[in-house]
This record gives sequence, structure tokens and C-alpha cells, in this order.
Amino acid sequence: MEVLKKTGEWVLVFVAAFVLSLVLRNFVIDGRVVPTGSMLPTIQLKDHVMVDRLFYRMGELERGDVIVFTAPKHPELVDLAGQAMVKRLIGLPGETVEVRDGYVWIDGRALNEPYVISGGKTAREFAPVTVPEGYYFVMGDNREGSNDSRTWGFLDRKLVIGRVLFCYWPLENFGGLTAPPAEYFFS
Repeated sequence: MEVLKKTGEWVLVFVAAFVLSLVLRNFVIDGRVVPTGSMLPTIQLKDHVMVDRLFYRMGELERGDVIVFTAPKHPELVDLAGQAMVKRLIGLPGETVEVRDGYVWIDGRALNEPYVISGGKTAREFAPVTVPEGYYFVMGDNREGSNDSRTWGFLDRKLVIGRVLFCYWPLENFGGLTAPPAEYFFS
């Protein structure tokens, strides 16, 4: 009888641990593997990152945040349907975004983007668009190797899974992400 009681206690502990891990992973914090090189040099291909799924919702996402989201439905993303993507948030609702003269411009002001792989410059021109309410404009830091809002349009806020907190694997890449500049715009 005592053995049965001890076994039941252990089963209860394992079930509780399993349920707790599911709750944490699905609602609080989540580990993800970055599937492409679109965020180089900030995040390397196959890096494992920790994603805040809960606390980012208590505030607003900000320009420069690196976010994870479910691939939007678009012909350019048919192979990625339902999969997670990682990009940097560039344009907020109501802002006009364009790429000209090698830089991203927000409402007529050039962004300072030292984290971009090509030394802060973006080669592919992009005509001005205004980000609608409830949407974001996202881009990879590896601008020439990123399938992003320039190709498939605005990201619906409802598709955002969370904000990347830090890289945890491999150990040589452990730590926070490249910090955006204190002042996003050139003087």
C-alpha cells in the first residue's frame, strides 16, 4: 500500500511539472530556433533564442524590438505557412516607411541602423507606405537576405508571438541582442 501511495505521489509530481511546463511554454516564455540567416549579424542561423510571450503584452512593442511571429498568409510565404519568423520591428502604426538613398526613412527621417549587416545601408529601394493601425512593418537585419514586409506587406499585430529576450545557445552567442541606438534617427 505504501509503494502505491509513493508511486501516486511521483505521478502527481510529474503531471504537475508537465502541466506547468506547458503553461510556461505556451503563455509566458518560449525557446525558438532561428531558421534562417535573415537576422545576421544580430542572430546567427540556428541560434536558440528565448522569447517573451507574456510580459511584452503589458506594454507596447517598440521600434527596434526583435520579434517572433507566425508567417502571414501570402504567396511569397506559402512554404512557411504556420511557421515562426524572426524580424526587427521597423515601422509602427500610422508611420510612413520607405527605403531610399540606402537608408530606411520613417516619416521623412533616416533611421540609424548600426545592427544592419551591410553597415547600416539597405540597397533595395522601397516606395513610401503608411503602416495601418493594428499592423507593423518588419525587416531582417540582413536586408539583402531577408523576406520581410518589403515583399509581403504589413504584419498583423495578432500574429506576434513575442519579443526575443536573448540568445541562449550556442554558448558562444549567449547574451542579449545588439542594442538599437539610443537615438534611432540621424541628427
